[in-house]
Amino acid sequence: MKIAVMGSIHNDGWDLLKKENLQCFEITNFDEQNLAKVLDDVDAILLRTSNLNSNILSKCRNLKIISRHGVGYDNVDIDYLNKHQIALAITSTSNAVSVAEHVLTCFLYLTKNINLSDKLTREGKFKEKATLPNFFELYKKNVLIFGFGRIGKEVAKRCIGFEANIFVFDPFIENKVIEEHGCNPISKIEGIKLADYISIHLPLNTETKNFISKKEFELMKESVILVNSARGGIVSENDLYDALTINKIHGAGLDVFEQEPPDENHKLFKLSNILLSPHNAALTLECRKRMAVEGAENIIKYLKNKNDLNLNNIVNKKEIGI
Repeated sequence: MKIAVMGSIHNDGWDLLKKENLQCFEITNFDEQNLAKVLDDVDAILLRTSNLNSNILSKCRNLKIISRHGVGYDNVDIDYLNKHQIALAITSTSNAVSVAEHVLTCFLYLTKNINLSDKLTREGKFKEKATLPNFFELYKKNVLIFGFGRIGKEVAKRCIGFEANIFVFDPFIENKVIEEHGCNPISKIEGIKLADYISIHLPLNTETKNFISKKEFELMKESVILVNSARGGIVSENDLYDALTINKIHGAGLDVFEQEPPDENHKLFKLSNILLSPHNAALTLECRKRMAVEGAENIIKYLKNKNDLNLNNIVNKKEIGI
C-alpha cells in the first residue's frame, strides 16, 4: 500500500505508518501538476491544509481514503469522493481541547486588556494603572456558542467553570442534548442580543457564509467579545472591521480568515481591539501528536481492518455504504 502525506506531521504519526510497513512519502510541492503526477498510484492520503479538487482527484486511480489532519474538510471535493466511493476521514477526537483553550485565551485576553497592563508596567507607569480602560470578568456572563459539536462542548465545559451562563444555537442538536451539558438552547437572534461572549464552531458552507455580518453586529451589545476559530468567511471581515472601528463591539479574536494567508496589508491588522492568530488554535504540541496518530490510524484501519475503525471519523460513511 502506498501512502502520501501532504504536509508536515508529527513523528508519532510517521512512526505508526512505518510500523505497519506501508510505503509512505511526504509531499512538499503542492503545485497541481506535481500532485496529479505523484498521487497517481497512491492508496491513501494523509492531508493537512492543501487543496484537493476534482481535477487532481481524477488522476488518483487507486485512491481509497483521504484522512484529514484536523476536522474541517472544505479543502477537499467531497462530492467527487462520494461519487467515486472514496472515504473521507477526520481526526474527530484530537483538537477539541486545544481549540477550546484558545477560545478561552481570546476571551480573557480581550476582556482583561492584558496587553495594555503589560505595556504600562514595562514602561515604568505602575502607579498610573487607573488610566487603563475598564476590564471585566467572565464570571456570570452570557456566553453564546454557535455549533455544539466536540469543540463547542469543550468550550461550554470550560465556561461553566467560570459560572457563566451558556447559550447554544445548533439546529442539528436536540435541545435535550444541549440541556444535558448544562447549557440553554436559544435562537440565533435572541442569543446574539444577550451575549457577552460569542464563540463560533460551525462548518463553512452556503448556509454559514457571512453567518455574522452587519445585521448581526447591529444587534450585539457594545461590550461583546466575538471569537471565530472555525473557518474564515463565517464572519464577514468587512462588517467586522466596521463594527470594531466604531466600537460597535468591544473586541474580536480571529484564528481564521476568508483568504489564507491573509493579505499583508489587511485592514484588520491596523486595529488594536482584535486578537489575530495564523489558524493555529489546534496546533499545540499535544494536539499535533494526536492528529498525526489519529490521521494515520484512520488510514491503517480503513485499508487493513475496517472493523477496528472509528466510524464517527468517516464523514461520508452513508454515501459510500459503510
